[in-house]
Amino acid sequence: MTISQEQATWFAQTFGQLADNVERAVLGKRPVVELVLTAMLSDGHVLLEDVPGTGKTSLARALAQSVQGTHTRIQFTPDLLPGDITGITVYDQKRGEFEFHAGPVFANIVLADEINRASPKTQAALLEVMEEGSVTVDGVSRSVGTPFLVVATQNPVEQAGTYRLPEAQLDRFLMKTSLGYPDHAATLRILDGAAIETAKLHPVVTPQTMVSMADLAQEVYVDALVLDYIARVVDATRGADQVRLGVSIRGALALTRAVRTRAASQGRTYVVPDDVKTLAGPVLAHRLILHPEAEFDGVTAEAVIGQVMLEVAPPVQRASA
Repeated sequence: MTISQEQATWFAQTFGQLADNVERAVLGKRPVVELVLTAMLSDGHVLLEDVPGTGKTSLARALAQSVQGTHTRIQFTPDLLPGDITGITVYDQKRGEFEFHAGPVFANIVLADEINRASPKTQAALLEVMEEGSVTVDGVSRSVGTPFLVVATQNPVEQAGTYRLPEAQLDRFLMKTSLGYPDHAATLRILDGAAIETAKLHPVVTPQTMVSMADLAQEVYVDALVLDYIARVVDATRGADQVRLGVSIRGALALTRAVRTRAASQGRTYVVPDDVKTLAGPVLAHRLILHPEAEFDGVTAEAVIGQVMLEVAPPVQRASA
């Protein structure tokens, strides 16, 4: 079943309303806002890596306020335990039975602040929930519900007392991006008080609407030529000289899901090669493992993806349903 033009138009309008609402609190960062929304509607999670004070927490909170659902914030610290995230079972002496106390991960939108400050064991507990969409405690599996989005943040400048996310766990995030500093015009608006507090944002959609949008996005038509283009891009990352380990099949599937959502957000019923070009960096770059020599020379994963996109020729025919 393919999405209709009427449904695509509704999707694009609702997507735009969500982005507009979030941008009221996070000024001048429309592309990043749209990336995070695209990840959420593609059943994925986002890692924001940036220096302190650029609005990572504000972005996650604004998104949570825009969806009429539940949201929680977990401040990661070195002494945080897995049970502090997932929840624990406690013995109730009055009733003589064990009772489950749900952790903060049971929410529609979870902000995992400074994820690289927690121990690898605690990181793994969160990443397992991200992958499975459920928590297993004492042999009982409990769903965290839908929609479910984890927005994790980490500060690259903080080295002391941090635990770098392993590459295999980075692969669990659909996208990795950064906000960066606002431009001059946006800075002036922020200083003038134009950005409203996230707590004052009103919800735009319900969780059920988000689930419906996510289902619609996966009905967007992807031509065989575009699928071939994605496959050739992924293959090229594996053969690049600077790369020790290229993009996995999980990465290729993630990019396919994301480009469908982007096409719908533009009001289209089909994916075009430009959708792949736009999302290749945020979806694929953090999945690459570079040779140490390349890293020493200052080569970045984003630069490798950029070079791959220049070298791999896109399909010449327009892919439409």
